[in-house]
Amino acid sequence: MSTTRTPKVSERVAPKPADPQPAKKKHDDDDGPDFRTLLHAWLESHRASLADSLRRLGKQPIGSFFTCLVMAVALSMPMGLSLLLKNVEKLGGSWQRAAQISLYLKLDASSREGEALRDEIKGMPGVADAQYVSREQALEEFQQQSGLGEALRELPDNPLPGVVVVTPTEVDKPALEALRQRLSELPRVEVAQLDLVWVERLAAILKLGDRFVFGLAVMLISALLLVIGNTIRLHIENRRTEIEVIKLVGGTDAYVRRPFLYMGALYGLGAGVIAWGILAFGLNWLNEAVVGLSGLYGSDFALGGVPASDGLSLLIGAVLLGYIGAWIAVARHLNELAPR
Repeated sequence: MSTTRTPKVSERVAPKPADPQPAKKKHDDDDGPDFRTLLHAWLESHRASLADSLRRLGKQPIGSFFTCLVMAVALSMPMGLSLLLKNVEKLGGSWQRAAQISLYLKLDASSREGEALRDEIKGMPGVADAQYVSREQALEEFQQQSGLGEALRELPDNPLPGVVVVTPTEVDKPALEALRQRLSELPRVEVAQLDLVWVERLAAILKLGDRFVFGLAVMLISALLLVIGNTIRLHIENRRTEIEVIKLVGGTDAYVRRPFLYMGALYGLGAGVIAWGILAFGLNWLNEAVVGLSGLYGSDFALGGVPASDGLSLLIGAVLLGYIGAWIAVARHLNELAPR
């Protein structure tokens, strides 16, 4: 007879403990979106603003072109005058050539002494170059330039001294006068001559030109800012209702401002490209007459084109001016864009 064994209490299987409750899920939303999400949203917002600005400018191609053309004229005038000044500076020779010091040697100085003096002067501080012109060379050049060759041949002796032509490293009136004084004390030097009047005239002409270009640039840049500001103001007025709705639903000032800033930068970019083209065409057109005129004087002088560095600076400056003009226009009218 089998008996059924009654399990003891201690042998009873204990109830399986309940699974621990899962830890509360962290709410990522409490910390806000991560950096990647914010960056993607920021880039997408800028892309949409740029595309919207391009689309709106494309809807008015003629008006956009003439706005860029007016800005290009304002940009090209000071840049063109600056390039012409640089070319005129090349035409007149370098500053160092304009400030050469002529050392007239004594009549009894030999050619060997003149060459030795030239070599000594070349090693002096403040001297870029030195050339020796012998008495025979000076007489031959004078005969060719004066047209008195037959009369000069009748002279018993050569009346012209040897000359050492010194080119300084810098053009500064006190420095040039000090160098001339130091050179005049050298042996075998009779007279040290420096044409300071020509140096002062050249400096005054270039200084006047620089100031004129600077003043013209300030005036035209101010006019350019007014043009771009007025253009952006018209765009703002055309979109006033749209902007008021955007601000009503929580749009920030930066969001409202962004497409107009892109629009100003695009106007500036277009103006810079047109201005570069105007300058390149204008200098090339003017160069034909300059080459013909310089050829009549036996010179090979020609106007240089627009350097790539100057062209890139023009583009960057135009974009910045368009951006700044749009910023000023939007900042001025931003307070008026609150929803009514």
